[in-house]
Amino acid sequence: MNDILPIILSILAALVVVGGLIPVLVKTRRNITRYPGTRDANDPEMPRGGSTAVADRPEAADRTVPAPVDLEGLETTEVPDNAAGLEVIPVETPLPVAGRLVRLRERLVRSNNIMGKGLLALLSGDRIDEDVWDEVEETLLLADLGTEPTMQLVDSLRERVKVLGTRTPEQVKELLREELIKLVDPTMDRSLNVQRHADKPAVMMVVGVNGVGKTTTVGKLARVLVAEDKDVLLGAADTFRAAAAEQLATWGQRVGVPTVKSDIDGADPASVAYEAVKAGIDQEVDVVMIDTAGRLQNKVGLMDELGKVKRVVEKLAEVDEVLLVLDATTGQNGLNQARVFSEVVNITGIVLTKLDGTAKGGIVVAIQKTLGVPVKLIGLGEGADDLAPFEAEGFVDALLN
Repeated sequence: MNDILPIILSILAALVVVGGLIPVLVKTRRNITRYPGTRDANDPEMPRGGSTAVADRPEAADRTVPAPVDLEGLETTEVPDNAAGLEVIPVETPLPVAGRLVRLRERLVRSNNIMGKGLLALLSGDRIDEDVWDEVEETLLLADLGTEPTMQLVDSLRERVKVLGTRTPEQVKELLREELIKLVDPTMDRSLNVQRHADKPAVMMVVGVNGVGKTTTVGKLARVLVAEDKDVLLGAADTFRAAAAEQLATWGQRVGVPTVKSDIDGADPASVAYEAVKAGIDQEVDVVMIDTAGRLQNKVGLMDELGKVKRVVEKLAEVDEVLLVLDATTGQNGLNQARVFSEVVNITGIVLTKLDGTAKGGIVVAIQKTLGVPVKLIGLGEGADDLAPFEAEGFVDALLN
């Protein structure tokens, strides 16, 4: 009996150890099974699930592997808050576009622009001699108008003032207004290419360097499109900045727009963009907007990646609009950024943010002259509806008032 007792105790101890290992082995097996692995974004057979999930689905937060992208019924504003319940984000009604334009013009009038005020002060004096014209030229250059547009404006104004013998402030202001409108060019097509095709949505990419406010711009632009009764879907292809996808999803939820995003840190942005467009096609939305990661224009690898995102998306649908977001306060540096981005992804329009924070309104003209691409949208504030279509005449009138 004494010989059998140690054997029994040894068997019991072994069973306890094995029993403790079973949960660990099961958990490890589950993790191996659930890990989706890396995926080539150029693979046309990418699954509907895998690396992407829909931000508006509360159940996705509790899963290691996201559910297949299924946007049915995702006009919900509920997002996971904590174990006790859900935080409800009220769906807002964006302001009409017409109302925004009036408000933005009023803000531009109040902004500290040196172009209109400075020029009017110089050209309304009793004498307009060579010294005055030199100061006019200097004022335009300081306003970031650019050398060629500056010379064009000065030469034209000099000729007209000389021929007409203009002296009164009212006459000078009208001449200046006409010449500035010519430079800003009201003939450029500033409409957004967001009309749905027969069988596919319009696709828009938003690009730019770090810190210019791309994600915020995408969110604000979604509000513009919703105000125009467009059915919109967002794609969070900025997979490198912490919380970028959640930030975009929150913007979307505020106006009832779903967001396709990755559940994996550092996921392939081209894969996310691909899945967003695929979901947009399946759900027959009007517009798919893709937010991309900020990248320095002098980093070749990052710029190549941006080109890859566009190529992968075009396996499914044509990219109708590529908007470059520029910070108006960066002045001439914004031109350098614009040149490089236009070489990589064929920019179709400019979004100029923080225009109320600069005294250099001439950047609008300089960018358009450099790229031959119109400024389509401007931002004059941090409010949710402080983004509106750009109007050449309205912009010039605000500068001169």
